[in-house]
Amino acid sequence: MLNVLRPVVSRVLNPLGRALADRGVSPDMVTATGTLGTVACALYFFPRGELWWGSLAVGFFVLADMLDGVVARARGGAGSKWGAFLDSSLDRIADASIFAGLIYHFFDSGQRVLAGVALFCLVAGMLVSYVKARAEGLGMTCDVGLAERTERLIIVLVSAGFGHLGVPYLTAAGLWVLAAASAFTVVQRLLHVRRQAVPE
Repeated sequence: MLNVLRPVVSRVLNPLGRALADRGVSPDMVTATGTLGTVACALYFFPRGELWWGSLAVGFFVLADMLDGVVARARGGAGSKWGAFLDSSLDRIADASIFAGLIYHFFDSGQRVLAGVALFCLVAGMLVSYVKARAEGLGMTCDVGLAERTERLIIVLVSAGFGHLGVPYLTAAGLWVLAAASAFTVVQRLLHVRRQAVPE
């Protein structure tokens, strides 16, 4: 969905990735740093209700986490199987911390419905990733989906951050949209895999 933006993002990240690689920084170090930063910021800012600063801080580390592939290419490779496995695994931890922080905030502030919607978004997001991983483990492809990880993070961080600044109903609207988009993506991927597994 955001493939049209990748050339722009690459022009920004490529010089930074090359600079890190020249200084001996490994892709795994970038991955771990991005995840640790995301977890720390999400669990510090969001439960305190500081959604704007939390979204900015988490957004910074999410962008930093995107550098691992750039660093790998700058070091003369396309990344290792271990690197891909580590990146995917730590992404799940980062995502869980973001939604855990928001769920705590919503529940603590009496917004029980939003806490429930955020919990649904967390579970649906994990399922989106699992369906793809399981399909690829069985030798099929699953590169479809309305709301992949990047889109989901943009929706939740923008809606939470700007909603906290006073934009009416933006946080609630963003979470409901994310819940619907995540559920739709799960169905998309299930149908895509079924067409490969059970050809007509």
